[in-house]
Amino acid sequence: MLTGVACNRTGGRSLRTMRIVVDLNRCQGYGQCVSLAPEVFDLHGEEALMYNPGPDEGQRLPVLRAAAACPVQAIRVQTEGRE
Repeated sequence: MLTGVACNRTGGRSLRTMRIVVDLNRCQGYGQCVSLAPEVFDLHGEEALMYNPGPDEGQRLPVLRAAAACPVQAIRVQTEGRE
C-alpha cells in the first residue's frame, strides 16, 4: 500500500487535498473501484488491493464513483483545504 497525501495547486489561490482511506479488512476484492478509477486502484491477484492514498484532483470524480460503487463501503474519501 502506498502512503501519503497529494496536494494540487490551481490558479495560485486554491489548495485542496484529497485523501483516500480503504478499510482493507472490509475490502472483499470485488474490483469495482479498479474498473472505475484504474489510475488510483489496482487489484493484485484475486484479493490484494493496491491504491494511491493521495491522488491528484483530476481523479476526484472517478474516485468518488469508485467509493460509491464499493459493495462493502470500504472506501472513504476525505477532502481538506481551502479554495
